[in-house]
Amino acid sequence: MRTAERAPVKAASVVSLRGAAARVGGRTLWSDVELDVGAGEFVAVLGPNGAGKSTLVRMVLGAVPPAFGEVRVLGEEPGRAGDRVGYLPQRRSFDTSLRIRGVDIVRLGLDGHRWGVPVPWPARFSARRRERDACVAEVIELVGATAYAHRPIGACSGGEQQRLLIAQALVRRPEVLLLDEPLDSLDLSHQSAVAALIGRICRERGVSVVLVAHDVNPILPWLDRVVYLAEGGVAAGPPEEVITTETLTRLYGAPVEVLRAGDGRLVVVGTPDVGRHAS
Repeated sequence: MRTAERAPVKAASVVSLRGAAARVGGRTLWSDVELDVGAGEFVAVLGPNGAGKSTLVRMVLGAVPPAFGEVRVLGEEPGRAGDRVGYLPQRRSFDTSLRIRGVDIVRLGLDGHRWGVPVPWPARFSARRRERDACVAEVIELVGATAYAHRPIGACSGGEQQRLLIAQALVRRPEVLLLDEPLDSLDLSHQSAVAALIGRICRERGVSVVLVAHDVNPILPWLDRVVYLAEGGVAAGPPEEVITTETLTRLYGAPVEVLRAGDGRLVVVGTPDVGRHAS
């Protein structure tokens, strides 16, 4: 798309990409991405392995510059919005012997830059400490982790750990939440529960969510829009318009069929990389 043809940035957009392109190691992963994420919208970034999904999130963070085009986050260049953007990277694996408590993992989102040997708080700072403790407790309750927040993180299940990590990303009350594969390695029941949690936070708190996923099905009921990356091409729009036989066939340049199972789940067949899920 030529520069003159780019759509104007919408006034209500909290994340916008205009003609954006990503290049890694001399290879263009994707180009001509046009995207607006509005306040309180839930957007999924889908596509096969190697399509550049995580690169798009890192570009919004400011960790990867666009090869072409323009990216804006909360009206600024990526990386300048500070605490207004929360981020959960691809899933970390906690050793079962790790004794640090879940509540301390969440607290790292507030004061991780000062993590070290505890120092006694002077009396004049006690009100501030109570305020921070209340903030941590509030976000732990928000994600439904109060019952196990004081357990060692290594003793928590995968779904419990993921809720605590989401709390960590939310503890500074961001306006935008970037989640890179938050459902990876979870079983189906935990995927559905965590997806519902993220959807509820998006709707009730007005947080804009950009989530990278391999399987669209757990998050499908909550989505406003998807960005599908494949073979260097891109399609963006409502799920029912993007995850279709016609659109994916065009993106892959090969026959692809999208089916809907009796339980409402989408099944994509015909591409070696996607398998049975739309991703």
